[in-house]
Amino acid sequence: MAAEKKAFVLRIQPETLKELERWAQEEFRSVNGQIEYLLNDALRKRKKRQNSMPDDEPPLLPET
Repeated sequence: MAAEKKAFVLRIQPETLKELERWAQEEFRSVNGQIEYLLNDALRKRKKRQNSMPDDEPPLLPET
């Protein structure tokens, strides 16, 4: 059985939402599906980076 998904409120800038809507439409996903895809992809890449870093190297700070 699939794991139950947790719902939560997301506050987002209107311009960002418009861009997400366009991007999701281009990739035939819902906005929710696009956000979930992007988060999963970012987490996968982060985990891959962390596993390849030497133990004495500090983690990179996120770009702002």
